[in-house]
Amino acid sequence: MRVSVFTEPNRGASYDTQLRFARLVEACGYEGFLRADHYQSMGADQGLPGPTDAWLTLAALARETERIRLGTLVTSATFRLPGPLAVMVAQVDQMSGGRVDLGIGAGWYEREHTSYGIPFPAVGERFDRLAEQLEVITGLWATPPGQTYSFTGDHYQLVDAPALPKPVQVPGPPIIVGGRGPKRTPELAARYASEFNMPFKSVAATAEAYDRVREACERAGRTESGREPLVLSAGIVVAIGRTDAEAQRRAAPLHVKSALPPEDPVVGSPAQLVQRLGEFAAIGTTRVHLRLIDFDDLDHLELIAAEVLPQLDGAR
Repeated sequence: MRVSVFTEPNRGASYDTQLRFARLVEACGYEGFLRADHYQSMGADQGLPGPTDAWLTLAALARETERIRLGTLVTSATFRLPGPLAVMVAQVDQMSGGRVDLGIGAGWYEREHTSYGIPFPAVGERFDRLAEQLEVITGLWATPPGQTYSFTGDHYQLVDAPALPKPVQVPGPPIIVGGRGPKRTPELAARYASEFNMPFKSVAATAEAYDRVREACERAGRTESGREPLVLSAGIVVAIGRTDAEAQRRAAPLHVKSALPPEDPVVGSPAQLVQRLGEFAAIGTTRVHLRLIDFDDLDHLELIAAEVLPQLDGAR
């Protein structure tokens, strides 16, 4: 079980706060540090000192960490054009020595789009744009040096792009596609992704999503094509403590009204988290992203590293 930490700086975290946290993630032996790509908090709290851009932050962290993987869960396709996004991610991959994961989705949080003047089309068009972005990004990265890349879609057109720079990872950084969608999300994951992620739902709901994506892979002929099988991952909200009172204190933010959909957190002891991870492993999960809420609660990070990671095969 590969274990990464997922964070939400849109709740309120400066770059220096994220750097301190990411360095401890690395020191504690986790596999990766992934962050949300949002420009606004989900609740009434403003999330001071304000948002930080995901890829600007990851570029800086790439130069100040050595081992951990860095990425997004998930970049919103509404925020950036696919050509510049491919350049941006390839550059961060170079800056990190090949440690980047690109999680990308259609975008869903309308309020932040309205607040910052970002167009927010209907859900069907957002998925159409996501599909074209995935085609463009993977096409640019796969274009051999010295050749050009062109693309004509309903939303994006590229003509004779030099398809540079190239990422360190070949044919490109692993792409994570995930979500609860029953049709288009599994299809896009089967076609373009290295990893399918089910975020923050129950083991049963996650198993159903895995079945849908496995079926999509069969329809797409992914196995017959010789491509690597999808990594199946899960996001888990965690509030772990040495005592029940400590765990409940860490869980308090989960009770604040938010725009996020309902989740299935693990609130309790390290042993309860180990048990949940075992349940996820039993349905085929090989990577988890633990969502920790408080950037200042470094003890939470250290507790899980000390009492959970050593009990997992391949966690370090």
